[in-house]
Amino acid sequence: MAFSKEQILEALKQVNFPEKQQDIVTLNMVENIEISDEKITFSLVFPQFNNPFKKTMKKACKEAIHSHLSTDIEVDVLATSKVSVGRIDAKPEDKKVLPGVKNIIAIASGKGGVGKSTMAVNLAIGLAKTGARVGLIDADVYGPSMPKMFGVEGERPVIKRFGDKDFIEPIEKYGVKMLSIGFFVKPEDALIWRGAMATSALNQLISEGFWGELDYMLIDLPPGTGDIHLTMVQAVPVTGAVIVSTPQDVAVADAIKGISMFRANKIEVPILGLIENMAWFTPEELPLSKYYIFGKNGVKDLAFRYDLPLLGQIPLVQSIREGSDDGKPAILSQSIIAEEFEKLTENLIQHIEERNSKLAPTKIVEITNTTGCGTH
Repeated sequence: MAFSKEQILEALKQVNFPEKQQDIVTLNMVENIEISDEKITFSLVFPQFNNPFKKTMKKACKEAIHSHLSTDIEVDVLATSKVSVGRIDAKPEDKKVLPGVKNIIAIASGKGGVGKSTMAVNLAIGLAKTGARVGLIDADVYGPSMPKMFGVEGERPVIKRFGDKDFIEPIEKYGVKMLSIGFFVKPEDALIWRGAMATSALNQLISEGFWGELDYMLIDLPPGTGDIHLTMVQAVPVTGAVIVSTPQDVAVADAIKGISMFRANKIEVPILGLIENMAWFTPEELPLSKYYIFGKNGVKDLAFRYDLPLLGQIPLVQSIREGSDDGKPAILSQSIIAEEFEKLTENLIQHIEERNSKLAPTKIVEITNTTGCGTH
């Protein structure tokens, strides 16, 4: 059974937005209606993403369509907002690179093996699920993992001519545009590059990618604090950084170095929050049990100590690892873990909006030498 856009809008006129006391159709809150025989999908656009009526409104929309059209059709409501911009006052020369990108988010970790790339992938897909336009750069040039985690290892980007210049067309999956050095090398090859080669590769992914208009660009950085990180902040105005760590003392100690780098004089990139990954182990057969294998609340305590938001605590569960290996990230599943990643995404969006409403746009960093940056 297929319904027209007009029928769907007529049904949704029965849903009022409490803050305005008008229906959501009159308020132009309904966008991007897609119709198939078995499913109706549309975006519900709120004034701000963390609106207190979001869940109530999504439920009311589904009930209105089921009541006025059919109880047999699946209804998928994507709650989103008009994405705020952190670069409004960027200098003209800053806008030459990624001019159509509203928010650039660095995903970093002080230590390897803490699940940083897993967080980046699930956050990127989570943002796309809200209806946002999302890009992802795999800047971990020594250990690129995005092609495998998205299940696109065999694909190769093509060159697209735009004006008088050639651009690299990103690979797109799950609503995310992505580029990675992993698309240009064999998976079994070791990348033995000097620093200048690695930074040049990152600059190519940033400046020569055909990114178009994006609400969010996530940059998955290598572990540590080095050339790639400095190249990024010198190439683009970074809206904010997210730091990922396990609660283990060794990992937390390295996370502190990441905090210090982004807060350093001359860099001064706002930190949007911390993510505690592998916060506890939960066996699949005992979903309510928690075993603190890597210590308890290490990142939560760190966030309190440095007055930073804790965006979320993600447990160590087998399905996250399986999803990454199989090219089907955990946020795509129908599970409690998917709900945790969705909450994590919502928290990130909230803190991006807060950052953009309270702080001036970040500028491209000008660094003449690294010793004066406080990164060592």
